[in-house]
Amino acid sequence: MSTRHDGHGHGEAPGEFQIATKVSEFEILELAVRELAIEKGLFSAEDHRKFAEWADGIGPHGGSKLVAKAWVDPEFKQRLLADGTKACLEVGIDWLQPTGSGTPSDYTFFYVLENTPKLHNVIVCTLCSCYPRPVLGMSPDWYRTPNYRRRMVRRPREVLAEFGLHLPEDVELRVHDSNQKSRFMVMPMRPEGTEGWSEKQLAEIVTRDTMIGVALPAPNRKSDTKTETLVSGGRRR
Repeated sequence: MSTRHDGHGHGEAPGEFQIATKVSEFEILELAVRELAIEKGLFSAEDHRKFAEWADGIGPHGGSKLVAKAWVDPEFKQRLLADGTKACLEVGIDWLQPTGSGTPSDYTFFYVLENTPKLHNVIVCTLCSCYPRPVLGMSPDWYRTPNYRRRMVRRPREVLAEFGLHLPEDVELRVHDSNQKSRFMVMPMRPEGTEGWSEKQLAEIVTRDTMIGVALPAPNRKSDTKTETLVSGGRRR
């Protein structure tokens, strides 16, 4: 399910996305749940190892392919918005069997959220770090921090401003809270200056952060380097 949160004003926000050096509460919880699932026979330690290797290697390329194809193919776009899990099969992404021995945590409903000139979507997981790994790979460290998880639902515009994304006040902002059964991915708007581009060219500018909703695609931006520097370099000045 998704929840809507409308923040107001930009203000001067403390940049609190520093990556902790000690073990986080999420890592402790993830380890406990994983060990319990293995103990109960939901999946084996070998299954988890294979999945982790697969997820570490895919990156956000699957999601980028989905968005690029939707930008140039209106019929595919409608199928993607109507049934994201099924549409993934068209580009070779199988949510149910990502490695031939997937983990139950990824047997979920997958929803693609379309941005428009008057609507901007962003995803978060307030309880832990639920994330669409089959299409975006492993979640970035800052996505799992308590500061992002708590503040995004309370002060979304303020948090987005810390990422360098300033939305006009007339743009509605919707925050979608992932959970055990539902995963979300943002379909950003196609930027101007990309007319005539191929799907491959378009996919290169659809970065992970644009599909989380904390950045916008641009013809001259093909990575999330700016965001990684921001969230790992301490307070935003």
